[in-house]
Amino acid sequence: MSTKVLFAGSPGSWPVYKNTLSESFDRTGLDVDLMAETSDPTAVEYIVYAPNGLVKDFTPFTKLKAVLSTWAGVESFQNNATLTAPLARMVDRGLSEGMREWVLAHTMRYHMGIDLHILGQDGIWRNDIVPPLARNRTVGILGLGELGLGAARVLQEVGFRVCGWSRRQKSEPRIECFSGSDGLVETLKQSEIVVLLLPLTSATENTLNAEMLAHLPKGAFILNPGRGPLIDDEALLAALDSGHVAHATLDVFRIEPLPVDHAYWAHPNVTVTPHIASDTRADTASDTIAENVRRGEAGLPFLHLVDRKEDY
Repeated sequence: MSTKVLFAGSPGSWPVYKNTLSESFDRTGLDVDLMAETSDPTAVEYIVYAPNGLVKDFTPFTKLKAVLSTWAGVESFQNNATLTAPLARMVDRGLSEGMREWVLAHTMRYHMGIDLHILGQDGIWRNDIVPPLARNRTVGILGLGELGLGAARVLQEVGFRVCGWSRRQKSEPRIECFSGSDGLVETLKQSEIVVLLLPLTSATENTLNAEMLAHLPKGAFILNPGRGPLIDDEALLAALDSGHVAHATLDVFRIEPLPVDHAYWAHPNVTVTPHIASDTRADTASDTIAENVRRGEAGLPFLHLVDRKEDY
């Protein structure tokens, strides 16, 4: 009998996912009845889900074995009281690759002082500022999950000295790992460039507040491709105005799209990118989804399950 899988992602993405999911299910050897709508929710066994899809109430899906999100973050929907089935977040190699490339590009931009030359085409020959070698620059990664470790590894391969912080202590070859409140302070003190890739939880909101920003070396740079509320916006603007933070490149915000009158747009030391650091790629995401359905049907543990107590 076919396994019933309902696609409840963004309606506009269904034509793409219809093909990539079908191909992934076939490669996995699954017999799947894949649908974008159903008149019998009690027959559905798996939901491929995104918060901007049409399903908001999971109560009718009485035989649901798992909800498989196409999003890496789950803070916007995991507390839905009707969502009681196992919930898996998206861990996708395409998403990881895209994040590594964005972090590497903007880290190198800051490291090499590229803005000085792109924005300084005024006829003045400035050759008195030579960037240090990567091995003499420390980059701190806040968040050592799939995305954070991926970014840390590629930066370390380039030659940067990399340190990282996570809520639980981790170990990674050639990367100095910290945890706990003291570890956060130590990470920030060393970080000439700091990258935020923490999940958003009640414990991580405003991780970079005025107190924590003060621990950064004067003239530090900030990259936030993680979650907007990880940063206290007013505290960051104050640190930018004082010169304690030299520049921030922000890809995520508390309100998206970022309001046209927000101070970030006009600030000379802020670069806004419109939530493009990375995105779920349908082809690789479909492989992740198919593997979880395969595991569910084989009675194996699901991959990337959300810990409801930890909020991610």
